[in-house]
Amino acid sequence: MLKEMAGLGFEWVELSHGIRITLVPGILRGVEERIIKVASCHNFCPLPNGVTHAAPNLYLPTSRDHKERDQWLRHSKRSVDFAAQLGAKNLVLHLGSVEFFWFNPAHKIDRYLEAHPGLDPAKDADYQKLLAQAVAKLRSKQAVFWENMRAGLAELLPYAGSKRVALGLENREKLDELPIDADYADFLATIPTTALAGYWHDTGHAHIKEGMGLLQHRGHLEKNAARAIGFHLHDVSADGHDHQPVGSGSIDFQMISEFWRPEHELVLELSPRVTVEGVLQSKQRVEALIAQRFVSA
Repeated sequence: MLKEMAGLGFEWVELSHGIRITLVPGILRGVEERIIKVASCHNFCPLPNGVTHAAPNLYLPTSRDHKERDQWLRHSKRSVDFAAQLGAKNLVLHLGSVEFFWFNPAHKIDRYLEAHPGLDPAKDADYQKLLAQAVAKLRSKQAVFWENMRAGLAELLPYAGSKRVALGLENREKLDELPIDADYADFLATIPTTALAGYWHDTGHAHIKEGMGLLQHRGHLEKNAARAIGFHLHDVSADGHDHQPVGSGSIDFQMISEFWRPEHELVLELSPRVTVEGVLQSKQRVEALIAQRFVSA
């Protein structure tokens, strides 16, 4: 796996939340032999024993079940340890969601969008009313889940800091996932600037949320860029599928590149279905933007 990435011209990789425990010996050997370097890992990495599929939300820090929260913390610390062992600087992680036993408002939003392809959220009064109701219900239910997440993060932050691994707090694509996008900047402001943690911007997730009328992509970046430490770069197709090759969809990567800084980590997060040509084209497009943003400055 690592040799294939190196053969495509990559010097660094992010190890995803799909890394099975059986892959660990080969990864350690590849890093030891300097085939490639690991810049970041994505929680949970490696996956817990017996889990063989990508599972970033296998355990949630927001869960009502304290046993699940304990498992989230245990395996997140394990991911920190693995990242530190590999010399990776960052661990990207999800921060959970609001649980609804009945009538999750996100489902109503999804059904409305499916029934109205090509919807312009700003021009559909019925959708705006439905969206406002959904967000209000989400806010009314989030308190306990928000506190659970904050408590888990408060335990994980010093542990990650002791290992010199920064936590990348990723924006999410679903309505019921936390933090709510409008609250992200305030949430980041509660984390000391001395802590090894920061905002991790996923371009596809933000674009999907923009299509739902929940944020404006540039505006969201402007509010959170000061605390950004990394980016997941992938495009979104016309039919709403993300993790597509950079430049193949509708995301304005020229705009995105305006927010890059030299210390940021830029990760191509592409679907396994993307062809080798799509990977290489994405790499070339990002490299061209980097050259335009920094080399020619």
